[in-house]
Amino acid sequence: MEPCGKSAGNSDSPFDCLLFDLDDTLYSSKSGLNVVCKRNIEEFLVKKCGFSPEKASCLRVDLFRAYGSTLAGLRALGFDIDADEYHSFVHGSLPYEALKPDVRLRNVLRSITQRKLVFTNSDRNHATRVLERLGLGDCFDDIICFETLNLNISKSTRPDEFPVVLKPSIDAMKIAIEVTGEDPRRTLFFDDNDRNITAGKTMGLRTVLVGKAVKSKEADYALENMVNLAQVIPEIWMNGEQKGEDGGLKRTISEIESAVPTPAVGA
Repeated sequence: MEPCGKSAGNSDSPFDCLLFDLDDTLYSSKSGLNVVCKRNIEEFLVKKCGFSPEKASCLRVDLFRAYGSTLAGLRALGFDIDADEYHSFVHGSLPYEALKPDVRLRNVLRSITQRKLVFTNSDRNHATRVLERLGLGDCFDDIICFETLNLNISKSTRPDEFPVVLKPSIDAMKIAIEVTGEDPRRTLFFDDNDRNITAGKTMGLRTVLVGKAVKSKEADYALENMVNLAQVIPEIWMNGEQKGEDGGLKRTISEIESAVPTPAVGA
């Protein structure tokens, strides 16, 4: 995919690459998608796996906590669940229309010259639909998604032959870092999940806990809203012209924010 920002990074910024989680990170958890997604997962457990509605609700939570996702847990327990069928069922009826173009976030992303990638546990079709609805489809260099993390799952002859790889597993983090091709110590990782942040920190990534005002133990930054990125982490935009003689940040936050393009009237 063609990025909407420049390809060259800021050589004096501490970050060469930015990794962004998708759901509840690039858009608000108040959108309603998460609620419907959970309901669809429970419906899948009832209709496709034969669990009672009461059991399905508890099982969804238990599998997520133990395996990172319901799909991963089901396959680990021996259920021969096709990943494409699962994702189609769970994401197929999501209210994507609730997501509106986010011009402010688009402009923030456009102003960042470093490489930017989406890193999500979701399938590529879901990620693409979300980004298009948000007006961010061309704002990233690549999408690291379920298919990226699970290249061999379609070749499996039994459900547990190739365990599903997802955040917060270290294997998922290793794959993401390999895809970026960047030094994890110079890569900034955004996620709304504490466990994912901890895994990222374990792998040497710089971490940003999104949706929280106070950072967790393993988070380097806390960011309540993505559009406030310039206020919280202005060093992303640092370059030779922006540094003072002592190496400190020369431009003020207001000056950095003024450099972010203003939405066109009626956009």
